[in-house]
Amino acid sequence: MSGYRDLKNLEDRIALVTGASSGLGEQIAYQLAQKGAIVVACARNLDRLKEVAKSCAEFRGKKAYAVQMDVADPERIEKVVYQIENEVGPIDVLVNDAGFGLMQNALDFDMQVAEKMFRVNVLGTIYLSKFTALQMATRKRGAIINIASMAGKIATPKSSVYSATKAAVLGYSDALRLELKPLGISVMTVNPGPIRTKFFDKADESGNYLEKINGIVLNPELVAEKIVHSIGTAKRELNLPFFFNIANVGYALFPRLGDFLAAGIFNQK
Repeated sequence: MSGYRDLKNLEDRIALVTGASSGLGEQIAYQLAQKGAIVVACARNLDRLKEVAKSCAEFRGKKAYAVQMDVADPERIEKVVYQIENEVGPIDVLVNDAGFGLMQNALDFDMQVAEKMFRVNVLGTIYLSKFTALQMATRKRGAIINIASMAGKIATPKSSVYSATKAAVLGYSDALRLELKPLGISVMTVNPGPIRTKFFDKADESGNYLEKINGIVLNPELVAEKIVHSIGTAKRELNLPFFFNIANVGYALFPRLGDFLAAGIFNQK
């Protein structure tokens, strides 16, 4: 066993999680801590991060850290990676969860918000993956998990910009996976459907989207559990829920029908 497969056992492995102050990122941090990992929780809200880090430390008595970081700031990203490597230890697991969305028609979309979304969702992931992978490569060991979205595979009305960012994350991750595999580093993308988190507090201006799709909304704890369980494997994608994966295959085979469904019954925004 070598390389990323060594990470099936996460005991005392250092895991950096962005977007860890709430939602899926918070739950991933907790799942990692329960597996014995040393969690470095990153986000902009330091007060909330401290609470998350405290909870992580209580699971197994391991150290946990709260580090303030805006993934829209490349210089800060680079400093944080080197700070963790020098003061905490080698980063073995990176989870790029930080991101945001906004459900709005493309013709009404504020382009400053669009640029911000690309900087956070795409460039933040690229910068952090690069700086972390450079360190992982020296050890020939590491796992990178990029949280994308089914929106990157199946776009629906009012998701144009968000879907574009997640499609970019998917494209980047697919190439990165091939480049890093010889270096002992795995890259997995996670493509969930809607998750019951505070993400929609900002993304859904109507305030009732989750209620409309209540039957298919994912539980963040269960999603986080599946993600952490996949670390140390060669799994390339995690698509949730399963029927969305079937829908994606159907979309590729029958694109006209896919467009009809995406604009109709799948469009609840």
